[in-house]
Amino acid sequence: MATTPFLRNKYWVLRHGKSIPNEKGLIVSSLENGTRREYQLASEGVDQARLAGELFLKVMEDLRERFFGPSFELLSHDKYPEIWALDEKDPFMRPEGGESVNDVVSRLATAMAAMELEFQGCAILVVSHGDPLQILQTLLNAVKQVTEPNCDNLASRIETVRVHNILSQHRKNALLTGELRSVVQ
Repeated sequence: MATTPFLRNKYWVLRHGKSIPNEKGLIVSSLENGTRREYQLASEGVDQARLAGELFLKVMEDLRERFFGPSFELLSHDKYPEIWALDEKDPFMRPEGGESVNDVVSRLATAMAAMELEFQGCAILVVSHGDPLQILQTLLNAVKQVTEPNCDNLASRIETVRVHNILSQHRKNALLTGELRSVVQ
């Protein structure tokens, strides 16, 4: 299988295994809460992680969960539709104290640039949380469609697709916990 010409690698995404907050139906998006013992992977999530593969050699902070802001932190998953409705209306608008879709795109672009610089001809498995992975898939699916001659690298392609009608649709790429999906082959 050939890689997409502007990327040097093949990319797969894997949403992290089921966590205790997933089981309890809680939003945990801050780095502070996300690293607390009571919000770690559930036993099923540990099994999912074991099945997913070997330990990873590199952790990239830019792949962390999207921070939805203090007004959503530790609330029910039932609040996600509110966030996603805001995203659909304006992916450049930040929830109070949180990150917009566009903010996450900035982080993901940095992570992708680092991976593309460090590796060539590899199959890379990106493991993260639901929102960053669906935003990453939306981004990569859109950049594959760019045909403008002056967009011959990843950075220029990302800038081209950083528009409302693309970023606002990231929910179409939602993943289940433990779901593996090929993004770029």
